[in-house]
Amino acid sequence: MTSKTQTLVALVLLILAFLPEDIQAQKKQKFKPTWASLAQVNQTPEWFLDAKFGIYTHWGPVSEAMAEAEAGKHYRGWHGMIMYQDGQKVPTKNGKPSNNYQHHVKKYGDPAAYGYKHVIEQFKPNAFDAKAWAELFAKSGARFAGPVAMHHDNFAMWDSKATRWNSMNYGGIDPSAELKREIEAKGLKFMASFHHAFTWKYFAPAHAYGGVSPEDYDLYTNPHTLDSDTPDKQFYKDWWAKLKEYIDNYQPDLIWFDWWLENMDDEVRQKFLAYYYNQGLKWGKEVAVSYKESTFPLTTAIKDYERGRPNQPKSPAWLTDTSPGAWFYRPDAQFKMPNQLIDILVDIVAKNGVMLLNVPPDPDGSIPPVMVDLLTEIGAWLDINGEAIYGTRPWLVFGEGPTRLPEGGHKIEKLKISYTPLDIRYTQRSEKEFYAIVMDKPTDEMVMHTLSTQIGALNSKILDIRLLGSEETISWKRDKRGLVIQAPKSLPTEHAHAFKITLEGYTENDIGGTVEAHKE
Repeated sequence: MTSKTQTLVALVLLILAFLPEDIQAQKKQKFKPTWASLAQVNQTPEWFLDAKFGIYTHWGPVSEAMAEAEAGKHYRGWHGMIMYQDGQKVPTKNGKPSNNYQHHVKKYGDPAAYGYKHVIEQFKPNAFDAKAWAELFAKSGARFAGPVAMHHDNFAMWDSKATRWNSMNYGGIDPSAELKREIEAKGLKFMASFHHAFTWKYFAPAHAYGGVSPEDYDLYTNPHTLDSDTPDKQFYKDWWAKLKEYIDNYQPDLIWFDWWLENMDDEVRQKFLAYYYNQGLKWGKEVAVSYKESTFPLTTAIKDYERGRPNQPKSPAWLTDTSPGAWFYRPDAQFKMPNQLIDILVDIVAKNGVMLLNVPPDPDGSIPPVMVDLLTEIGAWLDINGEAIYGTRPWLVFGEGPTRLPEGGHKIEKLKISYTPLDIRYTQRSEKEFYAIVMDKPTDEMVMHTLSTQIGALNSKILDIRLLGSEETISWKRDKRGLVIQAPKSLPTEHAHAFKITLEGYTENDIGGTVEAHKE
């Protein structure tokens, strides 16, 4: 090395030494905070595509707030917001106090004196058992799981240094740390959800109602009007500090976002994605992000449908977040039956989706017996039929039959749909193995019209058909009507039934390169 070169190298090193650390770090990052750079990410890593089923938990101080609520009345899960809607200082559509307001006054007193801060102070998670939760989640067949780390109420379900409103200061536990340890010990991926972009709107009624002390603005945000859609600089700073702290300390495999983040600045969203994806590279694992509405471009993260799904396959892969009942604890909670949730899962997977199921624990942190039974039954079904779910990809056709969603999108689960034995959903493991999942108990022959010899969907000889979980020989034939399978004498489960179809495989003859091969 010449003296001139040595001088140049020394000068470069000197300049780098005086660059701010964050600028030096950015030079080493693969992903830059721009949509163009972030579009290079593999937003649907293989583990996510293979997982198909995950669990998260809506639980926190708001769970305790709904204890002793009057049965038969409708209460909103956003208690920290709706509890201030008295119909006067905080308007309601009908001009009357909300059910949440009336319940809060009866249980605690006037929200001006006993605001959401008081609800947090009553949080007593004395039955929380992370190991029991993780064992149940694994038993259910979930492949990833984790907490609602921060809901709209701005309360951190971890031992936070970024906010004093956290589960260690009010509750004496760090559920995120405990769940991460136990969930990963079961071989599951660890996730966390964040809903605190909406906190700006969530606590506007508290300011309108009155009684918020300036010393508590770090919970309620700085004062603003009910119609304010523009968070202040302090809000942005706090939002990021909590999120970054969680990323650094708990290293989740998936971060799930609720709505309203789409209303925040592009720069904030880009900064988060670049930081989290780069941290994933640093940790040596592919991480994933899910979103609602228009928060991120489709090329940078995973689109989520709340209590909904598309009515046809979508690419890239997507996510449905749903709940068997209310999102948070209710004393008179009504839950979907296992058969309903299994059918929804099957329909989701056939359309290139993944299900994220909410589990709402009781206020003390115990999981109610009805949820334990529900998850156990789903797990028992997956023990038998998981081969047709985990690690599969969509087949050429997602399904057939009379029962279909009239439209896709958010909240379409409000439509009451009951699948029949005529409804079939298809998944694929390889070019020579795919599955036909019959959505209800067959009593006679099943005709899978899509597999007709008259239709070009299946261009291969079928070698074998078997019912997962059964040793019974399956009687079948294929003709112009379709693939006709006789109903088995016995069925291994009470829910959807998966038939594994093994193919010879489609082949073509290559002409080859010899002169003889081309003679006519």
